Amino acid sequence: MDVKTQSLGEAVPAAAAARTGEGWSSFVWFLIKLLLAVLAFRVFLFSPFSIPSESMLPRLMNGDYLLAAKWPYGVSRHSLPFDLSLPDGRLLPGTPERGDIVIFKHPVDRQDYIKRVIGLPGDRVAVIGGELVLNGVLVPRRKIADVVIPLSANTGCAWGGDAERQPGGAEVCRYAAFRETLPGGKSYDVLDFGLTSADGFAEIIVPEDKLFVMGDNRDSSLDSRFTASAGEGVGLVSQDLLVGRATVIVWSTDGSADWLAPWTWFSAARWDRIGSVL
Repeated sequence: MDVKTQSLGEAVPAAAAARTGEGWSSFVWFLIKLLLAVLAFRVFLFSPFSIPSESMLPRLMNGDYLLAAKWPYGVSRHSLPFDLSLPDGRLLPGTPERGDIVIFKHPVDRQDYIKRVIGLPGDRVAVIGGELVLNGVLVPRRKIADVVIPLSANTGCAWGGDAERQPGGAEVCRYAAFRETLPGGKSYDVLDFGLTSADGFAEIIVPEDKLFVMGDNRDSSLDSRFTASAGEGVGLVSQDLLVGRATVIVWSTDGSADWLAPWTWFSAARWDRIGSVL
């Protein structure tokens, strides 16, 4: 009887140790799988980006946070986390469509930029009197109702807008807006405040593997109309610099939140923008 009791007593700690070892190995394996899943999501599916300026008004506002889809244009070193090294070029490359909102690395300073694709390889692009001419044809554009954007901690009244106070007391900025329609039917709204030096652009032919991009806020965007320079224009953008296609707004804030006051995180949210598909 004593022998059986002693054997049982020795067996219990051994079984507990085995279960503990299996528990730790299972947990470590779970963490590895989770890390691989997150990495795959980040590399091949989506990546988060924030909007820091008014160059894409009225579609995107300062304080918008969005997801960019990685797979439509292939994988390059610029679409990998931390710019991990890859051979030159892209894996499974794809060309954007006209009208896509794309995120790319600036050709000079390698910062993230976001613009709309206007011209594809082989297209002839010009700007005459502030209006787009694509392959010799004036891109249709019509006047629409003014865009009215609430002023907030991170959204001022950019050049060309008129600040005003609405009857309820809210301060807003009013912008003249137009609806532009590219060949293929893609339509979007642009802001235009009259003739500027960038409203005349001599026709060029977009080279192979390059893109001609513009901001929707036409008079407040340093885009392909300007020579590539650090922190300035982007020139013609190589497709190898593409990071992804802007897909959906997942969060938007007016900049008034205080991190030490959690309730302001909700009052500062622009709820009507969250979930907007781009």
